[in-house]
Amino acid sequence: MRPDLGRLLARLRRGPSRLRTDGGTASAPTSGAGERLSRLRHSEFVQSLPFWLPPALLVGLFVYGAVSWNLLISLTDWSGLAQPEYTDLSFEMYAQMPNDASFVAAFRNTVVLLVVFTVVSLVIGLVLAILVDQNIRFENTFRTIYLLPMALSFVVTAVFWSWMYNPSTGVINTVLRGIGLDFLALNWIGDPRTRLGAIIFALTWQFSGYAMVVYLAGLRAIPTEHYEAAKVDGASGFRMYLRVIVPQLSAATTSAAVVLMVFALKAFDFIFVMFGDNPGRSADILAVMMFRVAFSRSQWAYGAAVATILFLMALAVVAPYLYIQYRRGDL
Repeated sequence: MRPDLGRLLARLRRGPSRLRTDGGTASAPTSGAGERLSRLRHSEFVQSLPFWLPPALLVGLFVYGAVSWNLLISLTDWSGLAQPEYTDLSFEMYAQMPNDASFVAAFRNTVVLLVVFTVVSLVIGLVLAILVDQNIRFENTFRTIYLLPMALSFVVTAVFWSWMYNPSTGVINTVLRGIGLDFLALNWIGDPRTRLGAIIFALTWQFSGYAMVVYLAGLRAIPTEHYEAAKVDGASGFRMYLRVIVPQLSAATTSAAVVLMVFALKAFDFIFVMFGDNPGRSADILAVMMFRVAFSRSQWAYGAAVATILFLMALAVVAPYLYIQYRRGDL
């Protein structure tokens, strides 16, 4: 038997095929369903599943699943060591919040911290960025010094500023007494009138360097021609930055503001290390109140309701930013 005839018979025995007019063979056409299945199996979507599906499932379970369960708990009356009852759900925990003086104080302090800390940090960061942008010597050194506090955790910052604010041995009061300003040597974190301001000052010290770096990147992205055109039109110094340069930093302002507001909502570590879970109504925030109500008093449903309010505040900060980024095509 010739070798060509032997190979032809072997192909015929292996499966259905078509005999071509030139004596060769061709595979039988596959069915439409089989072809679609093969195309789906080799698609980029299916081949990428092992890379994104496991983390997506974990995030869905431990983040969005936990948020959903927290919302469900807030609709119960769960407290103490008893098991939660999901048969009678209501908004009772949310209804009692306006009548709770502790919640009102914590909510007010959270908003004040959010707004004042963000605005002051942005202003200081902008001023520092403008100064560093003047081609000064040792620019990298100054930029590192200003940004270094952000590398510290809230715990380290709280311990550091607790020592700085100490009324008897703290650096602040020691310096004030040394220069004859004894009347300004206050009990900064012991006096309810200055407690929230002391917290805002410490957090501004930690994060204004981040705003400086963001603004500095925005300033370096502005073409030199804009500065020259402003000078030709007669604008110089403060007026040039106020009317020409600062309006072009809207994107940097938005991104820095969102990050700073998120850090303000996450100030639990700082306040908890400095004051514990009961900083008093003058410095209480929603995050600390949530911990105190849930884990110190075992009022799980009310603590979950406070956590839901805090989550909605964070969502109100992040969602508009994501929408703006989506409209710009950056998402």
